[in-house]
Amino acid sequence: MLRTLVRDPVLAGFKDLGPGVPTENSDLSQFFDARERWPECMSIPQINDISECKSSWAFAAAESMSDRLCINSGGMIDTILSAQELLTCCTGVLSCGEGCGGGNAFKAWQYWQKHGLPTGGSYESQFGCKPYSIAPCGKTIGNVTYPACTNTTLPTPSCEKKCRAGYPVDIDNDRHYGVSVDQLPNNQIEIQSDVMLNGPIETTFEVYDDFLQYTTGIYVHLSGNKLGHLSVRILGWGMWQGVPYWLLANSWGKEWGENGTFRVLRGVNECGIEANCVSGMPKLG
Repeated sequence: MLRTLVRDPVLAGFKDLGPGVPTENSDLSQFFDARERWPECMSIPQINDISECKSSWAFAAAESMSDRLCINSGGMIDTILSAQELLTCCTGVLSCGEGCGGGNAFKAWQYWQKHGLPTGGSYESQFGCKPYSIAPCGKTIGNVTYPACTNTTLPTPSCEKKCRAGYPVDIDNDRHYGVSVDQLPNNQIEIQSDVMLNGPIETTFEVYDDFLQYTTGIYVHLSGNKLGHLSVRILGWGMWQGVPYWLLANSWGKEWGENGTFRVLRGVNECGIEANCVSGMPKLG
């Protein structure tokens, strides 16, 4: 069951979190939200919908890369990089995994560094060179009602070597590259410092039955079986009634959670949230 955690017995002894946990006297801000810090970047507040494809690893990567490209260019390169490219084309030596069956976040960032990513937004937006090709399901967006979800994982789309029809730029001239990729240590202060300086990062955590019940509040795993893993973006952090949390962006649509975002207990590596962070820096020239 999901509950508001401040009254939960799991927090008994919560103040004894040990070294590495920022205190109220820390140099790091007690509250941070990348959406407020860099309002000029259109990618940061964006919430995507992966539909019936386990492509969160690709979306969290491409979203974070887009955020960092905008932030580190001072807002001069404000675009959306293609999760579709990672999902469908990260194969061979740098194989990211199984596409819609799940993938490896670190390999996705390495692909960005070696091959670059063209632009590409959501299915609904049809933005850029290679937008997402999988439609949402079971919802109405604007005037469009999408078919019901089938609760089955869709096959991975094929890798296209060119931009969509009508896009005016050649794919190789549309690519943006990374210059570095980092697997961050399981250290809250280092994670916060990286996000505060350079922008959102990708993290992957364990998903249990009770996470599917999340609607609002600060999540902590209390019960249920492990279902797999989910990759998301760390947008920031905060405190609620003395309880520290991470602010994260999911890719299950804006209807889910807190307008597509959620909060997780911070400072105790809840469900591995702090042990699997990946970041990198964009090439600007």
